[in-house]
Amino acid sequence: MEAIRLIRHCAKYVSDRPQAFKDYTSDDMNVAPEDRVWVRGWFPILFELSCIINRCKLDVRTRGLTVMFEIMKTYGHTYEKHWWQDLFRIVFRIFDNMKLPEQQTEKAEWMTTTCNHALYAICDVFTQYFEALNNVLLDEIFSQLYWCVQQDNEQLARSGTNCLENVVILNGEKFTLEIWDKTCNCMLDIFKTTIPHALLTWRPAGTESEPVLQGDVPDKQLDSLSQKSVELHVRSEDQQSISSVEKISLENRRPSQFSVGSGVYEETNKSRTPAKVQEQKLFAALLIKCVVQLELIQTIDNIVFFPATSKKEDAENLAAAQRDTVDAEVHIETQDQGMYHYLTSQQLFKLLDCLQESHRFAKAFNSSNEQRTALWKAGFKGKSKPNLLKQETSSLACILRILFRMYTDNNRSDAWEEVQQRLLNVCRDAISYFLTLTSESHREAWTSLLLLFLTKVLKISDDRFKAHASRYYPLLCEIMQFDLIPELRAVLRKFYLRIGNVFKISQPSEQEQGAENTEHSLKALTLEV
Repeated sequence: MEAIRLIRHCAKYVSDRPQAFKDYTSDDMNVAPEDRVWVRGWFPILFELSCIINRCKLDVRTRGLTVMFEIMKTYGHTYEKHWWQDLFRIVFRIFDNMKLPEQQTEKAEWMTTTCNHALYAICDVFTQYFEALNNVLLDEIFSQLYWCVQQDNEQLARSGTNCLENVVILNGEKFTLEIWDKTCNCMLDIFKTTIPHALLTWRPAGTESEPVLQGDVPDKQLDSLSQKSVELHVRSEDQQSISSVEKISLENRRPSQFSVGSGVYEETNKSRTPAKVQEQKLFAALLIKCVVQLELIQTIDNIVFFPATSKKEDAENLAAAQRDTVDAEVHIETQDQGMYHYLTSQQLFKLLDCLQESHRFAKAFNSSNEQRTALWKAGFKGKSKPNLLKQETSSLACILRILFRMYTDNNRSDAWEEVQQRLLNVCRDAISYFLTLTSESHREAWTSLLLLFLTKVLKISDDRFKAHASRYYPLLCEIMQFDLIPELRAVLRKFYLRIGNVFKISQPSEQEQGAENTEHSLKALTLEV
């Protein structure tokens, strides 16, 4: 600790007396004068701190890590671009698999503490010196974030997606088209490599061809247990805070039911067979992939619309339905703070494809009762049948928000045809799927989705409404047979009333006609002004 304190003093000395290093020649004859302060001053200081970080115990290396990044943040404005390149070659050694501890427990501790701390600090420095570092460091940061979500460490995987979100939200306004392409490709790569395909293909050893029995517990009871426990808001609240944006993001996420460290895999029998050990390792890895999928869905939503915006919109939609004023415009204060306007239509379509794939997988898994029961009997996840209900609903909600935002954006008129086709297909498939659900708790989880969908459809123009209503009308008639909440019934009532008006089945009431005339008058007045 004393050595770290002295190194800190050395950094201040180098900053106060850079000329002393430029004038000192000795064995630096081949070093350019402007680089001598780096070679003789800054580099040795930061290199020694990196050695402390890589060799010492947790408390010492944590202090070393803090001081190293404190020096970067304090004096980084004096660094040249090629100095930063040399520096981050050292910094990224912290994540080097070849240098990580060999013992599994020590490796897990290293990832959860040191790697986690370093990841946030790197992103913080990158944001502070974005203009100087974006051409030097961005590719390496994306590679490092991708590496983090691939590790069998839940905390580090969460941190990888959280840091990606922070970097984009804090710097997205300065991104070029090329950087946005790289960002979308990074998210696409993470999505593709973390879909837990083995959840659908896993079978107990030696029972590949045997049917999975439900046991003595009725399937509907299992469904009810598992669905009610699935309210996942995945963002660990003990992650380090870096900025107000991150704090907002953390408030909207809670520890996941998939948490590997939450006692999911308590094993009473100490003498587990090697096959059982491998099975539990596979389950742990699959749980982490489930967490990353959910985190990334939330990350995309936060990036496009700004953290907490979607949650506020859902609350406003519910309140509007309760007041029976669905057609009123929902105003969200943060609606223009997201990165939506900085993304091209093609980039948004790329993100939508990721979300759609994630949604399809979650639906396939949730529909496979036999597979879920087999995993549950093998000890996967805990006391209730596993499901991906939160992934299923949150991915679709994000899809709907993005598509409807594009649908009403005059600056994206060239993409409206594709947007409408996607919307029609997505909404029809969603309602059709909802009609197949047999679990009441599963249907309840879809309430906010249906409210979002119907509220958005009611706000589009009559011509567009015709296209949507003619596609969904038979399906929405079937929905009436379910026990729906009053708010959803109120929105459906408005939907059917509008069908009557738009398709000339009925005439609007005097009150509705008066409101419509007032609205047209206001629009005409606005145009005149």
